[in-house]
Amino acid sequence: MIRVLIVDDQSLIRQGLKTLLELEPDLQIVGEAENGQIGMQQSDRLHPDVVLMDIRMPVMDGVAATHAITQQSPTPKVLILTTFDDEEYVTAALQQGAIGYLLKDTPSEDLAIAIRAAHKGYTQISPGIVPKLMSRLSAPPDAPTPPTELDHLTPREREVLTLIARGASNREIAKTLYISEGTVKNHVTNLLNRLGLRDRTQAAIFATTYLGDELKDRREGVDL
Repeated sequence: MIRVLIVDDQSLIRQGLKTLLELEPDLQIVGEAENGQIGMQQSDRLHPDVVLMDIRMPVMDGVAATHAITQQSPTPKVLILTTFDDEEYVTAALQQGAIGYLLKDTPSEDLAIAIRAAHKGYTQISPGIVPKLMSRLSAPPDAPTPPTELDHLTPREREVLTLIARGASNREIAKTLYISEGTVKNHVTNLLNRLGLRDRTQAAIFATTYLGDELKDRREGVDL
């Protein structure tokens, strides 16, 4: 029996997926979560084999939650299931440990097959996404040049940015840096404005792209 956790901020989507997947004799829905943070907690408690993860969600998005969940032991397979086929989301999710990236127009029977394959460790990518990934892979591997806006961040904002990239919630950032959650929210707002970013997902992608060495140092030196 393959144990499945569904993480999606829309209750109708969660209920629809649960109803469809429970028709499969070898799939068991062990839990649901409406955002990435709750999904991370549920995963740690329920130990699912596969997590169906949406991308855009409040509190903690799917990219950050994927990173956090893939650090757990035992480690479930995270299969992204979303309506967004943006190249940056696909790349970020896979970089953070997702086993695959599917769109919500995937037929239910194909989704069940994908879950079984993901459980075995096979990468699953929706057909419409493959050309975008191939185009990205065939592009010249130029080293990214950090934008000048990065120099405008304060040292504390830079710390917050690296922790966002590690998948930390505001509460975890506050605990790590010994500051209040309100102060963390202010730092997040400021750094998004300074960098011209829309949300935490873009911030995580930005940090992964331009702060690789700093992220590595923080993984070695900071325990959330």
